[in-house]
Amino acid sequence: MVTKAQLKKLAKEYGTPLFVVDHDQLRKNLAEFKKYMPKVQPYFAVKANSDPAIVRTLYKAGASFDVASIAEFRTVYENIRDLPPKARQDFIWDKIIYAHPIKARDTLRELEPYKPLVTFDNEEEIRKVKKYAPHAGMVLRIKVPNTGAMVELSSKFGADPGRAVDLIGKTHAAGLVVEGLSFHVGSQTTNFQNYVQALNLAAGIFKEARMRGFKDMKQLDIGGGFPAPYDANVKPLRELAKVINAECKRLFPKDVAILAEPGRFMVATACTLVAEVIGKADRDGKRCYYINDGVYHTYSGIIFDHCKYPVKAFKKGPTQLCAVFGPTCDALDTIGLTEELPDLEIGDLVYSENIGAYSHASSTWFNGFPPATVVHIHE
Repeated sequence: MVTKAQLKKLAKEYGTPLFVVDHDQLRKNLAEFKKYMPKVQPYFAVKANSDPAIVRTLYKAGASFDVASIAEFRTVYENIRDLPPKARQDFIWDKIIYAHPIKARDTLRELEPYKPLVTFDNEEEIRKVKKYAPHAGMVLRIKVPNTGAMVELSSKFGADPGRAVDLIGKTHAAGLVVEGLSFHVGSQTTNFQNYVQALNLAAGIFKEARMRGFKDMKQLDIGGGFPAPYDANVKPLRELAKVINAECKRLFPKDVAILAEPGRFMVATACTLVAEVIGKADRDGKRCYYINDGVYHTYSGIIFDHCKYPVKAFKKGPTQLCAVFGPTCDALDTIGLTEELPDLEIGDLVYSENIGAYSHASSTWFNGFPPATVVHIHE
């Protein structure tokens, strides 16, 4: 765990804003996932944080990968180029899934030589894959409940479970092979019943598909949604693991491989942002601070991910409710209106923990302000 003293030292050395990645915490998060769900192979959702150094650490620690763009595929591929060609192809087949159900034609053309697993959820995608990547393996994504998830995904993707077996049949009729099913219960899911309902839906589809002769159904991708411990209200992974492990054992034959797509769980707690106070004012009786990072940068998760990142001070002292804003001229660039902070001066440092997922990956150069500098701590 990176200490406050280390954060202050790094900020002095590299300047601010500073995005600090703790690679030991990355390895611990992966190890925790494997410990509590030993029969579920984790495919890190690269979209959560596509920094090549993060991908490299998780690759060396034994992770597989869920990619959602050709750029993410290339990022993973660069880390396996040291493997001989045969081993490289085996890795792509076994340990990379292109989990975006909608793919551009150029993407499929580029993927075709690698013969990856790709997800789909509609007939048009079947025709597209058949034409541009006919050697890909297919995984059908079904629509499942996302009740209570911080980010709902079921309105955008997922085939109606009632049509699933018919879609599998049409895929086989096109000369492609459906290897299994996938679903996503929604990001940062604290409602464990989402998984129970999704697993039961998937089990019913598996049973019907096998009864209709589709014997190639050998894997189930249970997606992401594994919650990061942002606060004490989030139940630990071990409790969710008990539910998933029991349902998988009860519902699926031993020959069905189970994989998952944890992204947030892997990287959220591994990263900390350090920023600097660049302005202060009192408005309508409230102290307002302006810092050199905001929602167009590392705090982008406030907008895109519906996530809250408390701003904390290194300085001690009595606190008051404050507003904290980012550096841009846009009023949308609001980090928080009820932050508990002591009296701060221009140049003082603040920090936000657990900010590794869906944050720096979405940074822009709006107003000409650059993204935070990234520093990797490997010890």
